[in-house]
This record gives sequence, C-alpha cells and structure tokens, in this order.
Amino acid sequence: MSMPAIPQRLTAPPPGWTVRADVVVVGSGIAGLTLALRYAALDPGAKVLVVTKDVLSSGSTRWAQGGIAAVLDPRDTPEEHLSDTLVAGVGLCDEEAVRILVTEGPDALRGLIAVGARFDTDDSGALQLTREGGHRRDRIVHAGGDATGAEVQRALVQAVMESGIEVIEHALVLDLLKDAEGRTAGVTLHVMGEGERDGVGAVTAGAVVLATGGMGQVYAATTNPAVSTGDGVALALRAGAVVRDLEFVQFHPTVLWLGEGSTGQQPLISEAVRGEGAVLVDADGTRFMRDVHELADLAPRDVVAKAIMRRMRATGADHVYLDARHFGEEKWCTRFPTIHAVCLEHGIDPVTQLVPVAPAAHYASGGVRADLRGRTSVPGLYACGEVACTGVHGANRLASNSLLEGLVFAGRIAADIHAVRAVHSGDAARPVAGEPFPDDRPTGLIDPRARSRIQGHMSRGASVLRGQESLGEVARALLNLRWTPVAVEPCTESWETTNLLTVASALVAAARERQETRGSHWREDFPERNDTWWLGHLDTILTAEGPAMTYVPHGQRVTALPPQVENDLVEAGLDPAGVAAILEAAAAEDLQEGGDVTSVATIPAGQVATADVVARADGVVAGLAVAEGAFSHLSQGRLVAERRAKDGERVVRGDVLMTVTGPTRDLLTAERTALNLLTHLSGIATLTDRWVQAVEGTGARIRDSRKTLPGLRALEKYAVRCGGGTNHRMSLSDAALIKDNHVVASGGVAEAFRAVRDAYPGLPIEVEVDRIDQIEPVLAEGAEEILLDNFTVEELARAVRLVAGRARLESSGGLTLQVARDVAETGVDYLAVGALTHSAPALDIALDLRGN
Repeated sequence: MSMPAIPQRLTAPPPGWTVRADVVVVGSGIAGLTLALRYAALDPGAKVLVVTKDVLSSGSTRWAQGGIAAVLDPRDTPEEHLSDTLVAGVGLCDEEAVRILVTEGPDALRGLIAVGARFDTDDSGALQLTREGGHRRDRIVHAGGDATGAEVQRALVQAVMESGIEVIEHALVLDLLKDAEGRTAGVTLHVMGEGERDGVGAVTAGAVVLATGGMGQVYAATTNPAVSTGDGVALALRAGAVVRDLEFVQFHPTVLWLGEGSTGQQPLISEAVRGEGAVLVDADGTRFMRDVHELADLAPRDVVAKAIMRRMRATGADHVYLDARHFGEEKWCTRFPTIHAVCLEHGIDPVTQLVPVAPAAHYASGGVRADLRGRTSVPGLYACGEVACTGVHGANRLASNSLLEGLVFAGRIAADIHAVRAVHSGDAARPVAGEPFPDDRPTGLIDPRARSRIQGHMSRGASVLRGQESLGEVARALLNLRWTPVAVEPCTESWETTNLLTVASALVAAARERQETRGSHWREDFPERNDTWWLGHLDTILTAEGPAMTYVPHGQRVTALPPQVENDLVEAGLDPAGVAAILEAAAAEDLQEGGDVTSVATIPAGQVATADVVARADGVVAGLAVAEGAFSHLSQGRLVAERRAKDGERVVRGDVLMTVTGPTRDLLTAERTALNLLTHLSGIATLTDRWVQAVEGTGARIRDSRKTLPGLRALEKYAVRCGGGTNHRMSLSDAALIKDNHVVASGGVAEAFRAVRDAYPGLPIEVEVDRIDQIEPVLAEGAEEILLDNFTVEELARAVRLVAGRARLESSGGLTLQVARDVAETGVDYLAVGALTHSAPALDIALDLRGN
C-alpha cells in the first residue's frame, strides 16, 4: 500500500453560503486589523471583510508582553536599529526590507497611537522606552508595563468595531479559491456559528490577506495560543505558494517552567524583564551568560536559548532560573504586573524567589514568502505578520520587531491592493479576480488523534536541539501519521491536525536540509555557521510527493511571476525563480531610487495605455514568456500582456507578437528590459533556424556550446531549441569534454579518458581530437562521442568512414553557413556552432504605443 500524500486540498462539504467582498483579511491580530483599517481608509466604498478563528480579540498579539521597537529617542538612529536587526538575523535578513521596517516604523507606530493605543509615558508625558535582548539602544515602547499586546489589541478591535468593517468570528479558513487564470478568487471557510453563516461557506474576493499568526502549536510546549495551528502557512502550501525558511523557529529563552510534561500554551516571561536588569542563573546560582556573549543576559534570543540548553544539558537540569529579586515588590507590580500575577498564580513569588524558566516555541521567523509589498507567489494572495516571511527577521527575529513588522507591512499591502485594483478594474468597487474555478485536486484529512503525537515528535526531535538522527525519526513518524485506518470526518479538529502535519512536514524537511547552525536553527551534528554553503534561503512548495525545496542564495530577490508565465517557463525547461532573478538584476541596473525620471516627468501618474510588441524583421521568435514576465515584474503586476505569437514560430515584419496594457509610465519603464531579452533570444532562435535549414535532410543536427553570456545560459540555450537546434552540455558538471589541454596535463588522450571514466563512472564523456590518428586510441577506450576540431570537409569524411558508426561525431571549429551543408553531408552527427549564442545578431523588435 502506497503512503497517502499530504492533502493538497482539505476534504470539506461544498460551500453552503457565499459572501462577496473586495478584500478579505484572515486573522485579527495587529497585522490583520491594521490592514483592514488602512484599506478601509484608502477606499471607503470597498467592502473589507475580516474573518477570525476565535473572537476578534483573540490571537497572538494580545499575548505580546515586551512591546514595539521603534526609533523614537533622538539619540537613536534607523541605522542602529538596522544594524541590530541584521546582527540578530545572522546574515539572512533582507536589508532592503529591514530598512523599510526601521524607517517607516516610527510613523506606523504613531498611526497606531492615533487609532487609540495608549502606551506608557513618563512624568513629562513622553513615551517610556526600554531595552530588550539584541538592542543596543532603549527603543521599546510598552503599555501597562508588560501588557503591550493586550492594549494594542484593545485599541484595534475598538477601531474596527467603530469603522463598520464586517467581521466573521469563529471562522476557520480552509482553502484558497482561484479563478481560471490562477489568480486569487477568495477562500473557503468553516464558521462555527448559527443561522445564515454556519458551516462551510465561501468568501469571494480579488485580494486575500493571510494574517493568521504563527504555528507554535506544532510543538507540545509553546507561548502561542491554541488557535496558532499554522493554518495560513498550510493554506498557502496547498494553494501552490512558496514558503521560505520554515526551519527558523524561535524558541523564547525564558518561558515559565510549569513542571515535567507540561504541554500547551505556557506563560511567557518577557525579555523586558532582563532588559530591566534580571539575570539568568543555574541551580547553583551561577550567572552563565557573562561568559557567552558581550551583551550577557541581553544577547539575541537564539544565543540565550542555546546557552540555556547547553547549561541544562551540562547540569542535567530541565530548567534554569531568572533572578529579579532585586526589583522589589513595587517595580514588579508596576512594571510587570501581568507576569507578577501569573507567577503568583503558579505558586512562585518573583519578589522573593527565583523564577524557573526554560525555552519553548515562540515565533516563526520563516513563513509564506512575501515581497516588499506583501505579495506572495500566488497573484492576489498577500501575507502579513508572523505568517509571512518578508526577510526582516532572517534566521532569528530581533525582540519586539514582530509587532512593528505587522504595522509597517500592513500599510504597504493596503496601498498595493488599492493600486492594483484601481489599475486592473478601473473601478475601485469591483473585485479584481474572476469567478472561482473548479478545483479537482485530490482531497484528504489527517486523523485528529494524531495531533498530540505530531506535537510530541516535534518537541522531542525538531525543537531547540536538532540533528540528522532526531530529524530523521520525526520525518518518519510524520510520514506514518499520514495514514489512518478509519475514515476521517471533516471537522475543526481534523482540519487543524491536517494543517499541523502539513506545516510540521515542511519544517522538518527544511531543518534536515540545512546542515549548519544559524540563528534559531541549531544542528548538534553541524554546530557551526557555514556561509560557504548555507548563506541562502530554503524555498518550499507542496507537491503530490510532499514538500519540495529550492535553495536560493541570499540577496537573490525572487518576485512572483504571473501563473501562466511560470507554467510556460516550467514547460520550456526553465526555472521561474532563475528568470525572476535575471529580471530583478535588470531592474536593479535600470532603476535607482529616483525611478524612471523621464517617464515620471512626462507622463501623468494615472495614465493608462496599450502598446504592441511588433516584429520589425522576419525571423523566429523566442522569449515571449520572459518578456511578459519582465513587463509584469517591473510594474509590480500592473501591466497585463496578451501574447499573439508562440515561441519557435516564424514571424514576418509587421507581425504583432504581444499586446501590453497598463500604466503608461510602467510600459515605458519596462520596455527596455523586455525588449533586450526578447530581441536577443529571438536573434539566437533566428540564426539557429538558418543553420537548421542549411543542413535540412542530411540527418545532422545543429548544436550549441557554452559560449553564452553570464547568467543567461539557460535562456540562450532555450532560444536555440526554439530555432530547431539541440543543446550541448549545460555546465561543466553534467558531462565531460576532454580537450587538448586536458590531454597535455594527463599525458595522453587515452590517459585523460581513463581518468575521467574512473573518477565519474556513468558520466557522458566527449573527447576532442584534432588529428585522425587520435581517433582509434579513443575508440579503443570506449568513447561514445568524439569532437572533430577544425577538420576539413575531406578529413571529416575520412573520420566518418573510419569510425563507421562506433561513436557519435561532432564537427566543431571553422564552421560557416556557407559550408554547413557540405559538412553535414559527410555524415557527422552534429555541427557545434558557438556563434549561435556568442554572436547572433538581435532580431529587430519594437514597442509601439497606441495613440489615444
């Protein structure tokens, strides 16, 4: 019996009711409610709908004790906040995203205050600022001493209730709806209520924002509330979205230890307690952090959590202690009243006693991959807050940056949805996406009884301490939990358990893949950071076989391409992420901070136009999907293209290859990048076609070489295929080509052949010869392919007769179109033409803006 796959769609009854909205926000924490309020302010006529799993005031935000980090002290600077964040992120923060966070953060915080949030102030009325681990300045604002999250949630809930924004409570989101073009069309959800909206229903909307919070419940002990079951990440995976860096789960170092075997949500002892002077000690009263980090007890969270685990392991203890007895009762009751009360509730008086603490799952630094506008890889689907991976946290979140991230990126997402809807619909009151398209993917559910077993396995083998053996055991256990001997009924418990298994499987796969220790990912078998091999990100998608990962070097920004473009690229044998990286590099070259100054100066901001991409000469077209991707990428999706031709087709002067519609500024800004790629690739296809026609009927094939432009090899070799040619090796690794210098270094052609065969058995080997007498020794060694370098037509004919079919023959060097047919008629198998990619003239293609 084959093992069941991770469900790519949840089994659920068909929707019994439908609601239409313009924007649906899933989640009611700081990210979701801020976004709903911001969008409602931008577009008062739009219908904004918030769906939340519990009541509006539930979720992770209200449990946040420490505060919100922002540069408000005149002695502090955004650069210092940036630096502290980058240090905590251990090389994997997106610096541009962090710069946005620290520069836009203060105004975002002031906006929260304007909504009604009341933060603690000093006697003069100025905001009180404190410090937490990893911060080198006092920049944390707080409320009610240690009840910041509760105050933020109170203010936002009140503002939403007064705004008229519609809210559906007790609603568990199930799956994303898409239209026929693969764009977001809404969500299905289950409402645990009464009356008209009860049971499974659907909300149709052109924009869906995931603000579902964390996934801490995937572990047995966590600071997260019971609702944090990874629903947003699981939904995104099932929808085909990319999730990034799931292995970086932050374990808060100081969670109240409630005794052996305690599970579920555990009370958090805020980092602010250490910020105010509390210290960590072991059972002997030894302060162990002073020998670990220059910031001692205020080191970044991953450093502190690891130090605690090491001390616990060294002493055989299952917890350490936090010593804040020197605070005195007044400070405990005024600065940390919530924590003080929780400690007393569990029989601990922090005024006179040490507080037992141990690390527990706290925050996911990874999540659904989102760009600087919160866009995921699925058009119309956004992610904000803890469910998202914007790049601001890297491998380890800096304390109190999480609430700030929700504030800042909520505003950016609201602005982007508003701009996209205005461009695509021309009417801000209409949704962007079409009607939901039938989804025939297989469904499934996990037995809800597996929930505690998932959590137990994750806590034992995939928490703070990880290794290949423990992670392998967890992976096997999770695999076995996919199978159940009984039918599983659709219900909240089975949906949540399925989400937990989906997230846990992806997390463990990434943790096994990353063979190093970095930030909150600590591998016992690979205890050192490894920038040589692992300074990068792990992007995961869900396939029918399970999680599939791609390693993306750090700094290589990947931006979502339109679904049809991605599909066409994959069918063409191209990597969409690689194409997106090329487009990102082109954008970085063309667009500095000022943007396209000519277009900005000459074209009104709201002007929309249509342009035709037109062939100015006869030829073969290649790269239309790439060009469409360029238009979409450089316009942040505001330009929409309709292709009128197909790659590999012969076109004639005057043919319209593509029509593009959208903001005129974006059209002209994207024109050069799109045409550079399209004319270059079409030129290669056109030249290849001429060679193919020249040897038609001979049986010989035209083949390229590695003479390609840096970074464009895959695209240029694709263009050769469009022209009817075939590809030689893609890199120095996928086949061996023994050339004259290898022969000299090895002491002979036969010696070189044997050396390669012995070192890489099974690898294709081609041997270059430049004399007839070199052929027989190579054949004797078993060569299957021989490159005849700079042979005359007569010599080629002799070589073909000599080999007599015992090996494939390739002619290379000195080839021209004029002699191509004569060479092909000798009987060689291939003509290798480096000029196809090295020096093909561009095909003349232009962008013609239609007149008004």
